Amino acid sequence: MSEETIQLELNDSGVAVDLPMPANQRDTVQEVPYRPVEFRDDDLPSALERAASWLRQTQDWLGEAVDVIAVHLDYDDTKGSPYYALKLLCNEEDLAGVPRVVREHDRTTDE
Repeated sequence: MSEETIQLELNDSGVAVDLPMPANQRDTVQEVPYRPVEFRDDDLPSALERAASWLRQTQDWLGEAVDVIAVHLDYDDTKGSPYYALKLLCNEEDLAGVPRVVREHDRTTDE
């Protein structure tokens, strides 16, 4: 059994360079081990819709369901900040695109 190294193309924050990013500039992908992907808005339904849209895009990109371990809803009553902070705690390997890269690697070695 040979040991092969699979190269991942990651950005400075450790996620895949072609990972769909949340569309609104208020939304972010945060730290590890389970990275919170945060959607901030004064309107909770809008934050939820953006989170759902991002999950669909990321699932299509990844080729399988994103491993979300928790959904956390918080609020920020600081003046000038969006009130709601919706966080999806996502598996860092999914955000790095590991399942996708492994499938592509398996396909090329099977040929």
